[in-house]
Amino acid sequence: MSPIRPRLVAALAVLCVTLTAAGAVVAPTAGADGDPASDVLLGESVFYPYTPPVSAATTAALNAKAAAAAKAHFKLKVALIASPVDLGVIPDLFGKPQKYADFLDQEITFTGARQPLLVVMKAGYGVQGVPAAVTTAAAALPKPASGSSEDLAKAALAAVPKLAAAAGHRVPATPASVPAHSSGGSSNNLPLLIILIGCALLCAGGLVVLRQRSRVGER
Repeated sequence: MSPIRPRLVAALAVLCVTLTAAGAVVAPTAGADGDPASDVLLGESVFYPYTPPVSAATTAALNAKAAAAAKAHFKLKVALIASPVDLGVIPDLFGKPQKYADFLDQEITFTGARQPLLVVMKAGYGVQGVPAAVTTAAAALPKPASGSSEDLAKAALAAVPKLAAAAGHRVPATPASVPAHSSGGSSNNLPLLIILIGCALLCAGGLVVLRQRSRVGER
C-alpha cells in the first residue's frame, strides 16, 4: 500500500468529521422540532418558506415592514407557508391558514399575553391574538397571486400595514430604511445544508474507494 494513501484517508476522515459537525450546527435552525415556524418566530418577526427562497429585495422589504409595524406598537409575527414541508410534522394543516394560526398561536405564546400573528398561505390568511377589527380586515384581504414563496411574501407585505391600520396603528408606506440583509429567512440555511450533505457524501464515497483499492493492493 502506498504511504500516500493512509495520509489521504486520514485527511478525508477529518474533513468528513468537520462537515458532519458543521451540518449539526446548521440543521437545527431548519427546524428543531415538529413545527419549524414556532422556533423561528420566537426570535424573528417573519418565517420564510424553505424553498424556493424569497428574493433578497422582497425579504428585506418585508423585514423592514414588520419592524416598522413593531415600532408603531403593532408587533406582528408573520408565517409564510408555501408547502406542507414548512409545517414539519403537521402537514395536514396545509391549506388551512386559520387552523394553523390557531395552532401556531399556542406554540409562541408563553406569558399569557397574546402574540399578534398572521399566517399566509395560497388559500388565504389566518390571524390570532388580534382585535376583532383586524380579523375582519384579514378576511377582506385578496388572496396571494399564487402559492409561490415570493407571492406569499408580497401578499404579507401588503397585508401588514392594512392590519396595523385596522388595529389603530399607522405604518409608513415606505420605511425610512430597508435593511440590506435578511433577519428571518429560514430558507437561507437550505443551500448551505445541501452543500454540506453533498460534501459529506463525496467524502464517504472517496473513503470507500480508497479502502477498496488498498485491499486490492494488499492481496
